Amino acid sequence: MEAVSGRQEILARERSWSLPVALMTLVAIAMLVASAIAISPVNGDGDAEILRAAHEHRSAVILSGVLQAAAFALLVAPLIYLFRAAQARSPRVRAQLIGLVIAAPLFLATASVLKAVSTEEAASDFTAGKASADLSVQEAKTECRDERRDDPDGFRDEYAGPGEPEGGVLRCAEETVTDDAATNAITDASLNLAAIGFGLGGRLGLAFSLLYTCLWAMRTGLLSRFWGSLGMAMGVAAFLLVVQFTFVWFLYFAFLLIGWVPGGRPPAWAAGEAIPWPSPGEKAAQELEAPEPAASELESSEPTDSEEHNGELRKRKQRD
Repeated sequence: MEAVSGRQEILARERSWSLPVALMTLVAIAMLVASAIAISPVNGDGDAEILRAAHEHRSAVILSGVLQAAAFALLVAPLIYLFRAAQARSPRVRAQLIGLVIAAPLFLATASVLKAVSTEEAASDFTAGKASADLSVQEAKTECRDERRDDPDGFRDEYAGPGEPEGGVLRCAEETVTDDAATNAITDASLNLAAIGFGLGGRLGLAFSLLYTCLWAMRTGLLSRFWGSLGMAMGVAAFLLVVQFTFVWFLYFAFLLIGWVPGGRPPAWAAGEAIPWPSPGEKAAQELEAPEPAASELESSEPTDSEEHNGELRKRKQRD
């Protein structure tokens, strides 16, 4: 009786939070798209061009950072929801790891704000001429001559315009020194190391959170093998590549909570308890097991009196 009551409480809690969590997840994805649109004017071939664009569009840099931070913060909701659902269906899920699940998106949110402020500071210092380069013009010329020797056509197209002195080597050297100064401005920004630290911690935490939570969600039957495996793969991608790749999985999870996926939710959601997926071997064994014929089918398969009589007549004709 207590087990039934416990399952009812789990189902009631999950029903009450499924729509709000799904909406928060969709809003997070929309904010991430909006942040990418906001930062789109800030681009360039080198650090110098990027910092000049960032200085010109400083409000876009801050807006993008804030939107991205809000998007990451909202991801706490779906991660906690899935973690709690798996924990409710298996006592083997370690409850103390909920702290890491909460901290990872918040670290990424903090890193986004710090990165935006750090970029704005670097852009201001660079455009004000406060940044200095470690590379001298003579050293840059040597590098540019090596580049021209390795790829003469590409070098000529990029640097050697009509009347360009030294065949474009001087222009190449000047741009190289300028980019070196811009790189130093980014590195020397006061919040740059903090942004890197929070970003690395957040990526590592999100990777582990997705790996662990999706693994147990798959084991308890909350996620299919495909989406559970994809969620774990997205966790690895969050650490090695770009965190934004994970939003593909979060979009699916939002649709799953709303019930907009083909076939609906896996049975474990409605049962309030674990319903593990059969292994490939078990599934193949189930498919190979042929169902026993029903009694009515056996009766219908027995020959009637008229069929037996006709069979006897055919046998006599063959003997004759």
